[in-house]
Amino acid sequence: MKHRKVHMIYMAAGNSRRFQGNKLLYTISGKALYRYGLETLIEVQKNYPDTTLTVVVQEWAIYDSLWKENIHVVYNPDSKNGASYTIKAGILALEDVRPEDFVMFVVADQPGLTADTVKKLINAGCDTGECASVKCENRMGNPVMFSATLLPELMELRGDEGGRKVLRRHKCVYVEAGNERELEDIDYREDLKF
Repeated sequence: MKHRKVHMIYMAAGNSRRFQGNKLLYTISGKALYRYGLETLIEVQKNYPDTTLTVVVQEWAIYDSLWKENIHVVYNPDSKNGASYTIKAGILALEDVRPEDFVMFVVADQPGLTADTVKKLINAGCDTGECASVKCENRMGNPVMFSATLLPELMELRGDEGGRKVLRRHKCVYVEAGNERELEDIDYREDLKF
């Protein structure tokens, strides 16, 4: 079996319509919301040197911060048109993707996601094949990982369609999150009980 690389795409380009303001810049316990997941992925990279990290943003303040940290960041003003635009921008920004590799999509509004869960997802996905996703009991969640052979299908997504549309068509392994809190995302100000 060939050595597999995992390309992590951090989707930090949401519209925050329900939040009424840019939730990714909202400070929770002294840290901007987008930093929680980002720091989790950076921690994962320390243990998995064959991972890459690409961050897709639509906010210049986030872009500037990440660029100064030497993180591969892509500005995508089209993200406002739906999740598929962020997915495509992330895919197009990847380099040296081989058929045996995987691409993982991680949303930036899940501050409870842990490095342990991401590592379990990487291990399970690389061992099994086409797709892998995190879940807690019967609740499906993010992140989601796809074989690079499925990138053409992901590039066909439209509007606010997400990767789950592709995932449903293929064999998928599910990894149990450490707890339900890992899957909780911040959509409304009331969700800020983190």
